[in-house]
Formats: sequence, C-alpha cells, structure tokens
Amino acid sequence: MSRIRLLVEKLAVAALLLLSWELLARFGPWPTHLFPEPLTVARSLAGLAEDGRLGAATLRSLGRLARGYVVSAAIGVPLGLALARLRLFRHAVKPLVTGLQALPSICWLPLALLWFGLSDAAILFVVVMGSVLAIAIAVEDGVLGIDPQLLRVSGTLGIRGWRFYGGVLLPAALPGIITGLKLGWSFAWRALMAGELLFVSGGLGQLLSMGRELMDVPQVMAVMVAIIVVGVAVDRLLFQTVELRVRRRWGLLATA
Repeated sequence: MSRIRLLVEKLAVAALLLLSWELLARFGPWPTHLFPEPLTVARSLAGLAEDGRLGAATLRSLGRLARGYVVSAAIGVPLGLALARLRLFRHAVKPLVTGLQALPSICWLPLALLWFGLSDAAILFVVVMGSVLAIAIAVEDGVLGIDPQLLRVSGTLGIRGWRFYGGVLLPAALPGIITGLKLGWSFAWRALMAGELLFVSGGLGQLLSMGRELMDVPQVMAVMVAIIVVGVAVDRLLFQTVELRVRRRWGLLATA
C-alpha cells in the first residue's frame, strides 16, 4: 500500500512539473522557440533516438565516463585510506586535497588541452580530476567514522597489517567507501559534460553544444533531459542497489 502511495505521489509531482513547464512555455516571458513546450522537446528527443545520434552519443559518453571513473576510484580510495590512517598524509597532503577539491573541474580543462591536445585524454583528465578528490575525502570520512571500540578490540586481539586492513578496516568502512564512490560518480558525470561541451568529442556534451550552435532549443532541452535520465538511471540501478545491500548486510537498515 505504501509503495502504491509513493508511486502516486511521484506521478503527481511529475504531472505538476510538466503542467508548470507547459504553462511557462505558453505564458512565460520567453517566446516558444526559446522555451518550447514539453511535447516539442519530447518530439526532438524521439527524433534524436530514431536517427541514432542519441544512442551513439550516450555510449560514447558512458565509455569515457567508465574509463575516467575507474582511474578515479583506483586513485581516490587508497588516497582516502592514506589520509585517514597516515599522519604524514593527514597533516601534509590533506590541506592540498581540500584546496584542490574547491577548484571547479572545468578549470582543469585549459591545462588538459595544453598537455594532451584536443583528444579523449584531455576529457579523461578532467573527469579524473573532477572526481578523484571527492572520492578520497568521502573515503577518509568513512574510515574516520568507524567505531573506535572496534579498532581497539582488533588491536587487543593482535590483528595488524593486511589482516587488519582486509578484515577489519575495509569492511567497517565499506558503507562510507560506497558513499564516496557514489559522490565521485556524480562529480565525474558533471566534469564529463563540461569537458565534452568545449570541443568536438562525439558525446552528449557535443550534441548539446550542436543544439546551441544551431539555435535548436528543443534539441538542447532534449539532450539535457537525456543527461538527467542517464544520471538517475545509473544512480538507481547501480549505486543505490549496492548501497542498500551493503547497509542491510551491515545492519544499518531494516531487512524487510
């Protein structure tokens, strides 16, 4: 019953948003060619899907995202562990990580273009720099949030070295690590779109940029809708599923 009620609430919110969009398109301050109605955007989205441009662009963007995200996770998780466990990293490296994290990912693009030229490597560099620090900081918070009593007990039992990291620390910090990976994914997705907007790349960002250059506002809004849908789908199908299972396994949620 509660699920049906939740579904009805979601549909009601979606209907309200579409109605507001329709009213704003008809009576708002912008002409309809600058703020098209939802049906016009839906037609544009269907047209992009039919001629294959949307599918090809989505696959291209997701391929880049996967490569950049794997590199970010491979660097960010160990870096977060080091920030939490090693005094040198905590005192000497943490301020640098915090400072660089405040730098918007798009600011890395000029440097990436100088180093790698107009290539996929430049976009991947921006994606990595946009997500790796967020992952590291979230992983550090996850490790620091471990119950100190658990760490004291493991020390008393003589669990040290790789046994401590593999059997105590990582399992206890896993919910925080997954949260960090989820946060890193959202930063990587934003950085990827920013990078693809600025030069010919064949992804969703370029499709968005082409709509702007052609003054095709329905295409611009259609690609924005596609970007949102892809982001929500990956979050729901991958990260929320894994997060829920881990939290239930660790007794942080009800198993019903």
